[in-house]
Amino acid sequence: MASIPKEKLNRLVSRWETLQTQLATGTDQDTFRKLSKEFAELDPLVASIKALQTAEQDRDNLRQMAEDPASEPEMAELAREELTADDKSAILEVRAGTGGEEAALFAADLFRMYERYASLKHWKVQILSASDADAGGYKEIVASITGKGVFARMKFESGVHRVQRVPATESQGRIHTSAATVAVLPEAEEIDIEIRPEDIRIDTMRASGAGGQHVNTTDSAVRLTHIPTGIVVTSSEKSQHQNRARAMQVLRARLYDMERTRASEARAAERKDQVGSGDRSQRIRTYNFPQGRVTDHRVNVTLYNLPQIMEGEGLDTIIDALITEHQASLLAAEDTKLHA
Repeated sequence: MASIPKEKLNRLVSRWETLQTQLATGTDQDTFRKLSKEFAELDPLVASIKALQTAEQDRDNLRQMAEDPASEPEMAELAREELTADDKSAILEVRAGTGGEEAALFAADLFRMYERYASLKHWKVQILSASDADAGGYKEIVASITGKGVFARMKFESGVHRVQRVPATESQGRIHTSAATVAVLPEAEEIDIEIRPEDIRIDTMRASGAGGQHVNTTDSAVRLTHIPTGIVVTSSEKSQHQNRARAMQVLRARLYDMERTRASEARAAERKDQVGSGDRSQRIRTYNFPQGRVTDHRVNVTLYNLPQIMEGEGLDTIIDALITEHQASLLAAEDTKLHA
């Protein structure tokens, strides 16, 4: 879409706004049907255009902050860091939290939501490891999401996601509350972080997989332990070589994220900004199925289109609000410093 002339994009948005006005003011039935059809065709396209425009504005704001000689050194450094990280692909980790079987099912629902969202953005999703729950869903699932600007939008999903709904096993129709945690890490390249061979312990294990085939004869699963930090990563596909590569990919991302988090915490005393901080202990969003409601607690946004959000289609509305709040807080922090 970025290759389409901006004038054409602006004309599409202008036409969409005109249709919106005409439909709101009322017209005869035949014209209404015709305009409604055109509006329905334009609506998803305009949503993508606006998302693109928002992303470009965010990028320009960060570049201005990074290059402006008047910017405080700390804020300029932060802007440069965000510009670099935001261009990256990401590692997505979804884990079942409190709530037993229902939490595992919700973890699977969240992962499917992100798969659909990635598909709409033309990003590629590759599952790196998955631990199935006995009653369905996932105890944990880890995937890489590759594409342009993945981390820029997905980073706001880190945190605790809470669900309120009636489980399929609940005969009395009572609403249960459970949770899943999401971590989004910028995918690190070898040049981003150095991992010394002597700091890694590699253990091979008998893989556990569906049907009991192959896994009974080959010790193919790999467990990596990063000795200095104690981080443990496992991968249990059929190929031991592939498992080592995937486990290193996840380990590198976790170590890179650890460094980013340490730097962010060092700045937190001066800049109290929780939006997009990636705090995995923070309850960020509630999905209420009986009311069809989704609430993001960081920006106090409540939407009543839960089915569309779970299909990935409505997620941009929330993410756009988070990006706007995040940029506003960065600019406010810089303004406070300049006038202190």
